[in-house]
Amino acid sequence: MPSAVQQDPGPARMRRSLGVKDGVAIAASSTAATTSIGIGMGTLAAYTGRQTPALLLLAFVPILGIALSYARLNRTEPNCGSGYTWVGRSIGPWPGFLTGWVVLVGNVIFMAYTGAVTGSVVLQFLNKMGLRSVGGLRLDPSSTGISTTVGLVALVLVTVTAITGVRAATRLQIWLLVFEYAVLLLFCGYALAVGDQPFSMSWLNPFEISSPQALAQGMVLAVFFYWGWDAAFSVNEETRSSTDAARGGLIALVAMLGLFLIGALAFQRVMSTGELIHNGPQALTFLGSALAPEPWASLPLAALMCSAFASLQSSVIPTARGALAMARDRTLGPMWQRVHPRYGSPAVGTLVVMALAALLAVLAVGIPQLNDMILTAVNSIGLTVALYYGLTALACAVRFRDSLRGGAVRALRDVLVPAVSALTLFGLGGYLVWDYATMSDHFEASPDNGWFMLLLPALFIALGLATAAWAKWVRRAPYFHTGRGTDADAISLPMDAETAALPSPSES
Repeated sequence: MPSAVQQDPGPARMRRSLGVKDGVAIAASSTAATTSIGIGMGTLAAYTGRQTPALLLLAFVPILGIALSYARLNRTEPNCGSGYTWVGRSIGPWPGFLTGWVVLVGNVIFMAYTGAVTGSVVLQFLNKMGLRSVGGLRLDPSSTGISTTVGLVALVLVTVTAITGVRAATRLQIWLLVFEYAVLLLFCGYALAVGDQPFSMSWLNPFEISSPQALAQGMVLAVFFYWGWDAAFSVNEETRSSTDAARGGLIALVAMLGLFLIGALAFQRVMSTGELIHNGPQALTFLGSALAPEPWASLPLAALMCSAFASLQSSVIPTARGALAMARDRTLGPMWQRVHPRYGSPAVGTLVVMALAALLAVLAVGIPQLNDMILTAVNSIGLTVALYYGLTALACAVRFRDSLRGGAVRALRDVLVPAVSALTLFGLGGYLVWDYATMSDHFEASPDNGWFMLLLPALFIALGLATAAWAKWVRRAPYFHTGRGTDADAISLPMDAETAALPSPSES
């Protein structure tokens, strides 16, 4: 007969299954440095030219402030709802709900477009192997329709692995990260040494960016590049301690800075700005071909494929767990908090997230070129990410405002750095909203139309406010009366055999 501990496992035992290494794997996979470098550097170069490395350094400053705010809040109140819980308690339930909603919707959009990117990378790989058509159907990596179809298959596969448990998923992600970073560092390091484009210190000078509009747009895109490190805070219920989650997120963030700078400098040593923009999402493939013969030239493409798969999987995990936190407060429906009896994961929510991402990906096929789809999605997500990061940092400044009387170091750490980081992101977002609103005199479904760029994030926020109103007045969620999220220990999660074998806190 099973023991009493096995029959009634508590959530504290479940938290002990993940450590710092797992947090780093989840955060690094979600940030997807190889994917960002491989498909995004051309987009950044379109705005900031040769100053892309400078922009990535500049954008890191407010993001580091946001990360320190997350770590400070997490020490006080570890919760898989993270920003949703902290903002609701410190600022108010409406901005708190909006924070959770933006994370949920932003991740669904990210998964939709990353699925298409994954499909495109797979098609590029098949093209390199000589397979360019099947049954008369051309396997074109730049076609949104074909890429999306292949990406949907990848989305189903990673969803299955996410449902079977975070521990199993992180084990896979660690091996994928080791491979892709080894390949990335090898090729980028070689490019830095042999590239024929002369290095210039101006590459590190943000004051040489052409215009304030280019700077603001580039900063928001760079924020999107860094986005994902906070996924480490979404598995608090399954982490041994709150400090493990914080260390995992911060380690991943600093590692991303190094990888982004190496990648940006390496690309510019091999490619002119025009070549970088022209190659777009196939820039890493171009780099491999320029530096090595086959089959070695295909290694960067294989690394990009690993990164895209890992990024898809790690996006499913925090999205479903954020929805779990909202569901246990009754701000979302009960289906989101249904936990799998064997794997201890929010299985139903994970499947719903996958289905929503798949539906959105299919709808996005209306944009015929993958480059246009990527630009539209990145700009939309970038604005909403700036919003919820800013709200979370502001929550830190508000909650610990008494630190202003506790000495200069505490005041700087707990209030001033979070407040300045929040205001920076709010300012960037506000400037871009104004710029988009004034750049076009008519509406057109195009990534270079300002009103279209504003439509998507406006719809996300409007739908979120409508959902919040339903939760408050129809579902009567207590969250809207107290602003407090449900305590992390409110739900008992089942343990797998490996977790059950771990010692209890009193035995450690």
